[in-house]
Amino acid sequence: MGRMADVLVLVAHPDIARSRVNRTLAAQARLLPSDAVEVRDLYALYPDYVIDIEAEQAALAQARTVVWLHPVQWYSMPALMKLWVDDVLAFRWAYGPGGRALAGKCLWLVVSTGGSETSYQDSGNNRHRFASFLPAYQQTAELVGMRFLEPCVFYGAHKAEAHDVHDHAHRFAQRLLELAGEARANVVAPQPDVGPDERRITTDE
Repeated sequence: MGRMADVLVLVAHPDIARSRVNRTLAAQARLLPSDAVEVRDLYALYPDYVIDIEAEQAALAQARTVVWLHPVQWYSMPALMKLWVDDVLAFRWAYGPGGRALAGKCLWLVVSTGGSETSYQDSGNNRHRFASFLPAYQQTAELVGMRFLEPCVFYGAHKAEAHDVHDHAHRFAQRLLELAGEARANVVAPQPDVGPDERRITTDE
């Protein structure tokens, strides 16, 4: 088997053909060197929702940075992405006793919203800032020992101008290359060699 990519991009869009932002970002990522970035389209791979757990875990094990690229649906991830998390991030593999497969890697969340940035304000339609919807993502990363990077959010995808989408895709591609370079240079330090349960021990118990 040849050398795997440093960055794994997992695309999860239920209707990528009609997507403006996610489709453009995925296409841009596929233009990058395959030894730096691998793109896996979950809805294309698993239209029947039967996930090849071993194949997904193998891809994760080889990558140093994992990117979740998807639209925000009901303030969360699409259904297949959630199923992927449930099935692939398995007990004793990703967390729990001996579950250290992802420890020290990075997780980068790259999402698009239908609502504008102003709609994600205390006085907006969604009544909360976007950061308020991130704890589940952050805690998932924490549980499996990953470093949660600053998310990348593209607001108002439905009404965005084409040049804004393409500028965003260009910056996305540049960041992927930076992450691949950081991985190769070992800039991102591994986390301490402790299990998830140990990380949750507090002194007030």
